[in-house]
Amino acid sequence: MSVVVRARGLVKRYGGPVGPIAVDGIAFEVRRGECYGFLGPNGAGKTSTMKMIYGLSPVTEGELEVLGLDVRRDARAIKRRTGVVPQEDSLDPDLTVLENLLVYAGYFDVARREAERRADELLALVGLSEKRAVRVPLLSGGMKRRLVLARALVHRPELLLLDEPTTGLDPQARHVMWQALRALLAGGATIVLTTHYMEEAAQLCDRLCIMDVGRILVEGAPRELIARHVPPEVVEVRLAPSGGEAGGAPGAGERVRACLADHKVEQAGDTLFVYCERGAEVARLVELELGLPYLRRPANLEDVFLRLTGRDLRASQ
Repeated sequence: MSVVVRARGLVKRYGGPVGPIAVDGIAFEVRRGECYGFLGPNGAGKTSTMKMIYGLSPVTEGELEVLGLDVRRDARAIKRRTGVVPQEDSLDPDLTVLENLLVYAGYFDVARREAERRADELLALVGLSEKRAVRVPLLSGGMKRRLVLARALVHRPELLLLDEPTTGLDPQARHVMWQALRALLAGGATIVLTTHYMEEAAQLCDRLCIMDVGRILVEGAPRELIARHVPPEVVEVRLAPSGGEAGGAPGAGERVRACLADHKVEQAGDTLFVYCERGAEVARLVELELGLPYLRRPANLEDVFLRLTGRDLRASQ
């Protein structure tokens, strides 16, 4: 498969040559027809990387090619061939839903008749056909995000860049957005997205990387990363809010660790996470010998994310 985005030794500093590093020498490739995701906590460098890809922020060091073009020399040509859904909506509040699409199409020299045809198709794709004459301030947050997606597609870009496209949306609006993106992927679109929603990454991404403090920690397909970095099952054991007692029993956390000494156990607040090969055995032990409430479930992408980046909340988050 051809490579649509290629980065080597990519660095982004803010505030001059001795300023803080937001992106620290990363390398990755995005293949045509796939959805590639950047996951990471706030401040990991995801958005800084995305802004360099679509030319909003200059590259400090390293190589970055988009659609076979160098972002330093060919930023204007790249912008004409990419569609961007930024974190901010940036819609024109004085225009209707349809007018927002038609005006944006004009920036890319799309003829009026063709722009109207594309607008009709895209509004149907994102479920906004009945809102075509509605002004932007009257739309819900989910509708605005879907309109931004339609706007990014109106000039038929070769590459679609989504920076946290569903942040702040309710579950229903998020699933509508996912449906639209899956339809685009089924049609052969190439998508790069940033997200901190693990379910979103698992739903959409063919491959992804997990970033932290400006570096890529791991890269691969979601299922491959889960199989590589965590056992297949997790048993969550609930302690009292203090972390020291549960059900009136002192030292519950220590008792769980002692009882499950052969397993990897991590604690976050009032919950112990037991990573195991045979969850049924661990659950039975927790229930019968310790008498503690628990939840047994398959390991998921969030477990990988938290094991690599940590469970503690940082100042930047």
